[in-house]
Amino acid sequence: PNEGKSSVSFELAISFAQAGKKTLLLDADLRKSVMRQRHRKGKVRLGLSNYLVGKATFEEALCLTDVKNMDMIFSGPVPPNPSELLGNARFKKLIEDSRAMYDMVIVGTPPLGSVIDTAVVSKCCDGALFVIASGAISYHFARKIKEQLEVAECRILGVVLNKVDMG
Repeated sequence: PNEGKSSVSFELAISFAQAGKKTLLLDADLRKSVMRQRHRKGKVRLGLSNYLVGKATFEEALCLTDVKNMDMIFSGPVPPNPSELLGNARFKKLIEDSRAMYDMVIVGTPPLGSVIDTAVVSKCCDGALFVIASGAISYHFARKIKEQLEVAECRILGVVLNKVDMG
């Protein structure tokens, strides 16, 4: 928690969109999303959890942003069973359909190590970007998280060392 995963995901999505890539940012932190508090303007009634339980269509859950080429789907209401929802066929179909409509699909997830959700999501993704806040976790813990991603057969695309003291 508080390593900056959501901020990195959001800024990465903006960067791809500004580079001309049609980009979708999915907020898959169904337990404790920070994106909906930080980035939404106005009311967002429906989100990913609504879509995953079948109470919203893709179009109803989708939020257009003021960034050209960038759309978002916020997490939605906290469900009682986030891991099950993220592991269901509807999530896999959402990823497949999104790949056909967008050049880039970025999925923001909860921290790995405290819940299994990220490992579940990683099975549908091409890879993961590992975000670590400088000085926040031990080498041993970072290694354990890396091993969890490897067990889930998730390709690690890179690492972002965040919150570095530039002094």
